[in-house]
Amino acid sequence: MLLCIKFQKIRDLNLEYFIAQRIAEHSQDNKPSVMVRIAVISVALSITVMVLSLAVIMGFKKEITQRIIGVTSHLEVVDISAIRGVTENPINYTPHLDSIIRSIDGFQSLSPYAIKGGIIKTADAVIGVGLKGLTREDNFNFFRQYLLQGDIPRVGDSIRNKDILISKYTADKLMLGVGDKVEMLFVESDRTPRRDRFKVSGIYSTGMNEMDKALILTDIRNVQRLYGWSDRECSGVEITTTNFDQSAQYGQTLDNALFTDESGNSINMIVRSATDIYPHIFDWLKAHDVNAVVIITIMLLVAFFNVASALLILVIERIKMIGILKAMGMNNRSLRKLFLFRALFITIKGILWGNGAGLLLCLIQKYFHLIKLNSDGYLLSEVPIDISLGWWVTLNLGVIVAILILLIIPASIVSRIRPEESIRYN
Repeated sequence: MLLCIKFQKIRDLNLEYFIAQRIAEHSQDNKPSVMVRIAVISVALSITVMVLSLAVIMGFKKEITQRIIGVTSHLEVVDISAIRGVTENPINYTPHLDSIIRSIDGFQSLSPYAIKGGIIKTADAVIGVGLKGLTREDNFNFFRQYLLQGDIPRVGDSIRNKDILISKYTADKLMLGVGDKVEMLFVESDRTPRRDRFKVSGIYSTGMNEMDKALILTDIRNVQRLYGWSDRECSGVEITTTNFDQSAQYGQTLDNALFTDESGNSINMIVRSATDIYPHIFDWLKAHDVNAVVIITIMLLVAFFNVASALLILVIERIKMIGILKAMGMNNRSLRKLFLFRALFITIKGILWGNGAGLLLCLIQKYFHLIKLNSDGYLLSEVPIDISLGWWVTLNLGVIVAILILLIIPASIVSRIRPEESIRYN
């Protein structure tokens, strides 16, 4: 009777956690069982794989998205014929159009641009490219961070210059360097081909060769002159919103505003997003979400089965203790809770080791770039890493909760143990 009263008092102090902790400490003094070690290692390896997988997947999504919208923008206003590809039909960038774009919530900045397809050639090679003209030097800020040699073209000077910024791919292919002059050929269906000469002011590399090799940057006036356009005519207006994830809503609102505009200045103008321009790339990125779910599910099941096996071994090793606790008044629910606490200690230990290994490998790749990629197949030249507190915390908490929920069934085996038989168990 006294023992039962004492047991009830101790129980108020979370007896299940106390006993589970004592079992763990006793195991450490006498070396944990092989199954416990296997379970810890299994959880650690699973977490390591999960952390690495998510860091790489999130890295791909973040880096490729940032570089695409850096080369283009979140949205752009173009002539409706641009749906079929690069168009030679200009739009008029008027103060009225400017005011419509700026009036919609979510607007951050805009920049007119002009682009014309052409051929850049030297005595050694010929490459088809798009000559894209920008209006201000701050439009080159994205390319400035990837500048390898030279400087960005001077844009907006009172005197128009013919500087161009080319990619490392183009420079290597044509064996060009900063300061070299190069000839470009522009073929037009209803006119004789036009030739023009430019000077290489700088060389850049974003790591996305598929995009780099097709783009050369210059002053917008150079492209307008090739088309014979006025200073208000351009291929389109690039728009950056305050949040790329909400840019689709902004684009729909702007598209409706242009369609219902009664001034007549926005006839045949449409809005298209980066996902409209590069749908295959964004669909490929979405497919990574499925890969992440598959990897996490497999690793979670591996960790669960090993922790469950260790838990069953622990139950068998402690049958006599279970019988004594039942004889003292502990119910099946409390016993399940006790062994779930023990499984929690194993899981947390594995998670700590797994996070340590996974984050270390991520940091090594992030800062030393040891693993390279073929940019023709993966768009990037090295494996990207993105470590975010949000997904990292969610992953760890999700693994703990999922394993504990799954372990409720194997932990229920203690309800079948009878005190009168288990006390005699040897």
